[in-house]
Amino acid sequence: MDRRLTRRILWVAGLIGFTLVVGTVGFRIIEGYSLFDAFYMTLITITTVGYQELHPLTHGGRIFNSFLIFFGVTAMFFAVGAVTQTIIEMELGDRFGRRRTKRMIDKMHDHFIVCGYGRVGRSAAQELRRAGVPFIVMDRDEDRVERAMHAGLIAVLADSTRDDSLREAGVARARGIIAALATDADNLFVILSAKTLNPQLTVVTRAAEEEAENKLRLAGADTVFAPYSIAGHRLAQALLRPHVAQFLDFATKDMGLDVAIEQIRVAPDTEFVSKTLRDMQIRRELGVIVLAIRKSSGQMLFNPPAETEICAGDFLIVMGEQPNLQRLERQVTGLQSKA
Repeated sequence: MDRRLTRRILWVAGLIGFTLVVGTVGFRIIEGYSLFDAFYMTLITITTVGYQELHPLTHGGRIFNSFLIFFGVTAMFFAVGAVTQTIIEMELGDRFGRRRTKRMIDKMHDHFIVCGYGRVGRSAAQELRRAGVPFIVMDRDEDRVERAMHAGLIAVLADSTRDDSLREAGVARARGIIAALATDADNLFVILSAKTLNPQLTVVTRAAEEEAENKLRLAGADTVFAPYSIAGHRLAQALLRPHVAQFLDFATKDMGLDVAIEQIRVAPDTEFVSKTLRDMQIRRELGVIVLAIRKSSGQMLFNPPAETEICAGDFLIVMGEQPNLQRLERQVTGLQSKA
């Protein structure tokens, strides 16, 4: 809409400017008016204000003025019509756009909510988009919301610290929320509101100050990241263990390769329940590496041995190419057998 509005404004300005230039030059040459008088005569002619002629016109001047009246008035009508049409389209577009967004949000279930579309929020939204999961972006800055919408995301202009805004985003039906606002106080409000409206909601946030980390956890955050501490740790790792840092970048960022780390939950009705990793032959048949297993009891097993038994409800932390990860997910979640 902004691009269309810019084009129309430039078109209208060019049309009016062209008419003024033609009229000014015509009166200057035909009638010998000064530049200002020629411009003023052209202006009052095309705007139809009804002032009298500055100087008596000759026969040639009247012929020229007749064409100028026809062309100039027509140009002005087109200009007014184009501006009016643009304003109406913008108003209707915004209204229908908000309704369409609301309908899309009302249909969402088990989605995620990203509160804040700054640098952290944008990175989180990109990762959620790459994972192909449904999510909503909320921000109270109009430019950021417009930027998210131009990126093809579902975004709403709202204050995520308010309960009614979270309700409109479907927080009661949501699966998780990312609090990525500018201050720890705002993130704290989001966590308290979200957990009150949906106690089962998974909440992750970032802490700008180290002393705020415990407060955010006490408020209900399941995971709290301290960007400055993490950045400092990674910087030291890059100096002391550069190959380790390179592997972490490879594993956690989109490096242009079709390799990722995923968590896959073992469904209770699959054939892999009560089998060992050796029986499953995940690495040989799918080329997927099992990095760890989070048992249903909460215990985390790193680099599990081949004799480790898989139980229903376990989460396999695996790394491999995306197609192979998808095949494994279909197998251990029971989707393949149902299909």
